[in-house]
Amino acid sequence: MSEGKCLCGATSWAFDGPPIWACYCHCDDCRRNCAAPVVGWLGVPLERFRWTGAAPKNYESSPGCQRHFCGTCGSPLGFEAEHYLGDMQLYTASLVDPEAFAPEFHVFWSAKLPWLPIDDDLPKYPRSLLEAPAELRAR
Repeated sequence: MSEGKCLCGATSWAFDGPPIWACYCHCDDCRRNCAAPVVGWLGVPLERFRWTGAAPKNYESSPGCQRHFCGTCGSPLGFEAEHYLGDMQLYTASLVDPEAFAPEFHVFWSAKLPWLPIDDDLPKYPRSLLEAPAELRAR
């Protein structure tokens, strides 16, 4: 079992088994939501995911996209979207053990901030996870 929580610990979550994927996202929405230059994500099937603490607050950041966050401290925790139906996307940094799952690729590479040097050999997709090979999206 893997677990995560917000900054104050009021809202927490858990999932069983391995994530479907792990990546870095460089899109403007993710960067703004976290006030960070890049965001680490895990994808988990909803049937293996559960909230274990206080229910999160939700914000519809764009049509069909719900961002989940702690109603007490405001920490961003997850994301669900109609175009990723059946998946919960979780912020890697909210894991109790964030070292457990290393990103395997980058998405929205075309939006990467030019002042952030990144020198890794991971695959880099110009747009969304939907462009990544199916084996990365559906394990």
